[in-house]
Amino acid sequence: MSVKPRLQIVVLVLLVLASIALVWSGASLWSRRQASQQLAGEAELLVRQHSLLIDSELARFRLMPIVLGEYGDLVDVLSIRNAQTAARLSEKFGSLVRETGASYIYLINRNGIAVAASNASDDSSFVGQDFGFRPYFSGAMRDGKAEYYGAGLLTRQAGLFLARRVGQNDAASGVVVVKYEFGALSSIWAGDPGRTLIVDANGIILAAPDKDQILTTLAPLPSAVRQRIDAISQYGDAKLQPGNYRFAGPDHIETAEGADMVYAALPIAGTDLRILHLLNTRQARIAADRRATFATLAILPLLLLAGFVVWWQANRTARRAAERRSLEAAVAERTAQLREEMGYRAIADQRYREAREELAQANRLASVGSITAGLMHEINQPVATIRTLSENALHHLAASRSERVRDSLGTMIAMTERIGTLTQEMRGFARKGEGQIGEEPLDEMIAGAMLLMEDRIRKAGIRLTLPPGGQPTVLGKRVPLEQVVVNLLQNAMDALEGHPDPEIAITVEREEGMICLTVADNGPGIDPQLGKQVFEPFVTGKPNGLGLGLGIAQDIMKDLGGSLTITASALGGAAFTVTMRAA
Repeated sequence: MSVKPRLQIVVLVLLVLASIALVWSGASLWSRRQASQQLAGEAELLVRQHSLLIDSELARFRLMPIVLGEYGDLVDVLSIRNAQTAARLSEKFGSLVRETGASYIYLINRNGIAVAASNASDDSSFVGQDFGFRPYFSGAMRDGKAEYYGAGLLTRQAGLFLARRVGQNDAASGVVVVKYEFGALSSIWAGDPGRTLIVDANGIILAAPDKDQILTTLAPLPSAVRQRIDAISQYGDAKLQPGNYRFAGPDHIETAEGADMVYAALPIAGTDLRILHLLNTRQARIAADRRATFATLAILPLLLLAGFVVWWQANRTARRAAERRSLEAAVAERTAQLREEMGYRAIADQRYREAREELAQANRLASVGSITAGLMHEINQPVATIRTLSENALHHLAASRSERVRDSLGTMIAMTERIGTLTQEMRGFARKGEGQIGEEPLDEMIAGAMLLMEDRIRKAGIRLTLPPGGQPTVLGKRVPLEQVVVNLLQNAMDALEGHPDPEIAITVEREEGMICLTVADNGPGIDPQLGKQVFEPFVTGKPNGLGLGLGIAQDIMKDLGGSLTITASALGGAAFTVTMRAA
């Protein structure tokens, strides 16, 4: 063969190779872009699912300081400063931590010293530690509530601190704090493809599947930011140095091992934290290159045919058919895999939607049930009184006693006005903080309660002893105070049902600027197993009771600056004492 044909063959081979490289590069670039978009979509879907979970978790834990702030034990520990009372509260905190999944719960007095904690029995107990310089303490004391994320002083573990003030601003006695760490969520997410991180606004990692990367950064911190963090000891003595994860351009993070990760991010509601979900692009790139290779191989027979039509004419058809079968099998396999994945995703999405609707429905039913139960409980007695007065009016009408009929109708009108007042007061109680506390004559308040209850007590055959007239004036609101007394009288009547020689006594005493009204009976008393739990919602000793009345009554008294407690009964049964401020 001459030199020129050989040169032509070499040039032809080089052109064919260059064409193959160009085709492969273009196919690889397009395939990688498609794979990257698909991977970004998967990361977006996963981060949305994780965001919903963490938003739900934080919403649940944000309720805990609100509920804990209503516990009378907190005020007792902060005011009495009794070691045994603080120890019992610490045990209760520990039980709540185990039941709810919170990391720590602790109570700080107004001086910034922890007086009770869920880890009081541990070597690293918070009790006695000074938290007064922590921003969440000063923020809660100032604003009533605060949220703060950082590392614990003793545990060195990152988490979110949810704090709420105990007491009003001018009489705040301390702060209750719930700390939530993200370790449990990281464990849940560990089974998902990829990795999930929680970072703050400065790129500091607060949660990661590899725990040694917590409190590392995604990028070096500016000196001004580092100084600000160190000034408030937000993350303790953590080094806050770049770790295994580093930003590598828009939507990409690179690991210390050189792995390229595509990520999607969403803000966490109510904070300036973000949740990131990372997916490794290695397998996607390999699959994209494989598809590019398949595409190049599909074109390769044509390129070879153009260059070597003479030499390869005989076996061209067989070679192209084999390559086509291989490509079709690969495409069919990948198509089947994609269909299967789409089916799984559709089922998962449907289950997620159904679970979300069920949760929303349960939440609505719980709210409606709570409001309805409270309203029905409070207006039941006036409705019963109206019915009794209606029956009396019918009897008086039959006997032509028009004056009596007029009196009954007038009283019924007053009762309907009272029902409106009761519902208005219940709405005000639900909102809290509305209405004005003023001077109320105790005689009129007792008379109003007797208007609702005296006839029922008399019909039940119960001997009733009332305090003499001329009782002092108290600070409060009349209708809520009447509600409390009516509830206590109703409970006493229920306890005395079937009891021989039943008796109820109402007494009034003055103690150090406070007025104490006690409702006592000679019934069987309170079940020792219930104790102070009778004030908790849905705890009751009555077979058909809702367990709401005493809890509502106690909350009313707290709002009025007083209290409702269990005391010893002079009649041998149960007794409850309503403590009110003297005017």
